[in-house]
Amino acid sequence: MKQTWRWFGPPDTISIDDISQAGVEGIVTALHHLPNGSVWTLDEIQRRRSEVAHYKNGEPSGLAWDVVESLPVSESIKQQTGDWKLHIENYLTSLTHLAEAGIYTVCYNFMPLLDWTRTDLSYKLGNGARCMRFDIIDFAAFDIHILKRQRAAQDYPAAIVEQANERFQAMDTVAQQSLEKNIVCGLPGAEEGFSLASLREHLALYDSISEDKLRQNFIDFLEQVVPTAEKLGIKLCCHPDDPPFSLLGLPRIMSTEAHYTTMMQSVDSYANGITLCSGSLGVRADVDLPAMMNRLGDRVHFVHLRNVTRESTGEKISFHEAAHLEGATDMVALIQAILDEESRRVAAGSSDTSIPFRPDHGQEILSDLRIAGQPGYPAIGRLKGLAELRGIATALSYKTS
Repeated sequence: MKQTWRWFGPPDTISIDDISQAGVEGIVTALHHLPNGSVWTLDEIQRRRSEVAHYKNGEPSGLAWDVVESLPVSESIKQQTGDWKLHIENYLTSLTHLAEAGIYTVCYNFMPLLDWTRTDLSYKLGNGARCMRFDIIDFAAFDIHILKRQRAAQDYPAAIVEQANERFQAMDTVAQQSLEKNIVCGLPGAEEGFSLASLREHLALYDSISEDKLRQNFIDFLEQVVPTAEKLGIKLCCHPDDPPFSLLGLPRIMSTEAHYTTMMQSVDSYANGITLCSGSLGVRADVDLPAMMNRLGDRVHFVHLRNVTRESTGEKISFHEAAHLEGATDMVALIQAILDEESRRVAAGSSDTSIPFRPDHGQEILSDLRIAGQPGYPAIGRLKGLAELRGIATALSYKTS
């Protein structure tokens, strides 16, 4: 398991100098400043590679850009509207440039409009730590009463609608504005942010796009990009929906193991792979992550390790991001399944035997609480998670060596 760390580029409050001290072996980053659908030029890619490879004083860091997270799939491609064919060509050109720069693992997602979604970016836990949280009651209150989406109330059980009505009535203007900002303004690494008006306009574009239609558009995308990725030696790895259930009436097509099986069977290539995110998929009680890793591990090219605590039951639930070894996912069993897959690859003579992973998100603890960092990406919280995950992997590897 190769230990990596997500870095948002020079604007990130955590520098390459800081990351090097964490003992990681590689960097996960992207060209977030470039518009979706545009070409990632070789010059821009090489500039970022150089930023990763050097400390502030210009000396070599010993780190390299190992994983792209992410090369965004534009809304035009997802909807097959406007310049979507040009955006496909640009995507292929970007993949070519990444391969020329020696970067061969590319994470992406096919979530419509909103990337990962939370209602609270700084939820206070009993021990004083803070984390990100998704409250289904707050989200329903936003959907029904702030966004005022037509037929919104029909998408929730009656009990949630009633609680959302009560919750909204108790909110003052500041609380309403904070909730709106958390949901629609975008998060670090998200594809784009919206105003209420623009979100309504974009939602209308999905009125005629069913789950089946979005899935077909996804397959069309894969059929056009996977052959090029395969030729270049690039491993594409799709990230799951986050949260893994429908929001705002939008279709969700990458929320379960069955969804991934369909994806892989639709375009059967090693280049068409998985980003196994234990936090996103772990929200669902019907996803057995260690078993999924055992069954589909030969196509897992990248892993996000984090945990969540489910706060309710049903199809759409509330949850918060737990410490890495707490929450719903058995992290020891999952890491064992990852190590087992790596062993299978070694036995098969594969050249791709070390699966990159990163400590995904993290709770704000200690000095994180005094720094206005990226929501979900604190230095100390992630370092604590990395240390715990590293310890598990080391102990399990020692036991079997």
